[in-house]
Amino acid sequence: MVATTHYFNRKLHSLLGVIPIGTFLLVHLSVNYLATRGPEAFEKGAGFIRNLPFLPVLEWGLIFLPLLYHAIYGIYIAFQAQNNVTTYGYFNNVKFLIQRYTGLITLLFVIWHVWETTIQVRLGLKELNFDLMTNILSSKVSMTFYLIGVISAIFHFSNGLWTFLITWGITIGPRSQRISNYFFMTVFVLLSIVAVLILFSYVSPEYVNQVTLG
Repeated sequence: MVATTHYFNRKLHSLLGVIPIGTFLLVHLSVNYLATRGPEAFEKGAGFIRNLPFLPVLEWGLIFLPLLYHAIYGIYIAFQAQNNVTTYGYFNNVKFLIQRYTGLITLLFVIWHVWETTIQVRLGLKELNFDLMTNILSSKVSMTFYLIGVISAIFHFSNGLWTFLITWGITIGPRSQRISNYFFMTVFVLLSIVAVLILFSYVSPEYVNQVTLG
């Protein structure tokens, strides 16, 4: 019975990490990428999200509750896992260890980011616009924290997609797992580049324009 429950929880944990949490990450990156085109483009995209019908229901049903379950069970997995990276040091074992650490870092980052933006905006303490993120990221400490947090979230998501395919029996053999491993590590690198451009677009738009326009 315990083994069956654990099997079900692992499956659900893996599924929620991809759908809907992973989907939300991609949507969030897409909306924030509009910041590379300037304040007006960003605020237009953010305004579209704010005006979605039944937004609180969507937030709790598709983001907060799945994220809460994924985080709690993920912490349980992290502390139950037997890491053997110091003994074997294989690439997948290193990723196994990084996956656990990035999960914890991402959780702390998401809590702080939600407090700085969503909660304070809902309380009327701040206004959600381009200047809000500019003010937050103008501090070198905050920029460093956001870089670490966002890149950790992207690695956790990208590597989580690789483990998702294994957990759900989609990539069974060593060859398919190796190919998907290369693919999702490429996804991690590309999304990380996008994330860095987004963050710097709030404080150094001229530099980002030079990069994106070649």
